Amino acid sequence: MLNRVVVAPSGFKESLSAEAAADAIAAGVRRVLPGADLDLVPLVDGGEGTALALAAATEGRIVTTAATGPVGETIAAHFALLGGGNTAVVEMAAVAGLSLVPRGLRDPGATTTYGVGELIRAALDTGVHRILVGCGDSGTSDGGAGALQALGARLLDAEGRELPHGGRELTRLHRIDPTGLDPRLTEVELLVACNPYNVLCGDRGVARVFGPQKGATPAQVEELSAALENWAFVLTRDAAVPDSDLRSGPGTGASGGLGAGLAALGARLLPRFDVLLDHLDLDARLARADLVVTAEGALDHQTPRGKVPAEVARRAKLHGRPVLALAGTLGEGAGEVPGVDACHGILPAPMELAEALLRASELLTDATERALRMIVLGTRLPVQAEVSGTQRPSSVR
Repeated sequence: MLNRVVVAPSGFKESLSAEAAADAIAAGVRRVLPGADLDLVPLVDGGEGTALALAAATEGRIVTTAATGPVGETIAAHFALLGGGNTAVVEMAAVAGLSLVPRGLRDPGATTTYGVGELIRAALDTGVHRILVGCGDSGTSDGGAGALQALGARLLDAEGRELPHGGRELTRLHRIDPTGLDPRLTEVELLVACNPYNVLCGDRGVARVFGPQKGATPAQVEELSAALENWAFVLTRDAAVPDSDLRSGPGTGASGGLGAGLAALGARLLPRFDVLLDHLDLDARLARADLVVTAEGALDHQTPRGKVPAEVARRAKLHGRPVLALAGTLGEGAGEVPGVDACHGILPAPMELAEALLRASELLTDATERALRMIVLGTRLPVQAEVSGTQRPSSVR
């Protein structure tokens, strides 16, 4: 019997927030199991919605402020003050996310994290003792250079001139002057919630893995990769705390390399789910479930590398709970995510991406209903019993 269903999805990029995805799935479950006890746990991974979710979970509040957006314009941004008042959450996507970059301007060599540094400064102004920076859904690839500039570092070319914003400019970086960094940074605990699989440089460097998703051409990918190699070298030499591996350390590639930039200031790069999910009491809620439903925009070979469905499945399996994963697209490896017992795509027929994004809530609800009806049917099928080492055909009622 499916009496208690935990709904624990991620958001669908540029389409549904985690909260909206949870509501859509819940609507589908209720069509099939109207009497079920639903526990909705919208999950954040450091990207869009992180500040709002953690503020709500801790009875904190959102602080709105103006900041520099990813293409250089002033936008309305926000950060969270968690309940208790000692911790601020800076969601980088709220000021430098891909959704803030118009499609016609998607050039990760030009976008900037300057606004992230401005939000960190605004958080410092509140007097908090800890700042948690959530990484995810970024539209940038500047290695965190913009954030450091906003915090007071000077990035200089060979003639001593300040570099303009953008990752491609880092090919001209000659020296970093850190003397103007905000002194309050040494007085707070700076934590970065990130995907530890993301690294700054190398064959799996952030420009190569995520640059194309942000609009980079193959030539721009190589340009950015070279720029970030130079950034790692100069940053390590001129500004980093001792023994930092800014080139290939876990999480250094988070949010287009923002992880590396903040690590140079002494930030601790932590696996995002270890930092974020404790506020949601997820493990205890999964333990009480008869079925766990998770979801994300895509399920594929990258899902086990730090994505929400894989983390939900891992934790659910610690309690022996079955897991259904729903996704906008099912790619190579979708059926091989550890802990996921069944996966289901939400598209009932081929359609244009724009239409799928527009109808995402409806499609997710309908797909949930279809998947749940199959599960309920499975629970009603007769079970073959083993007799003396052989199976006896069961009668059909």
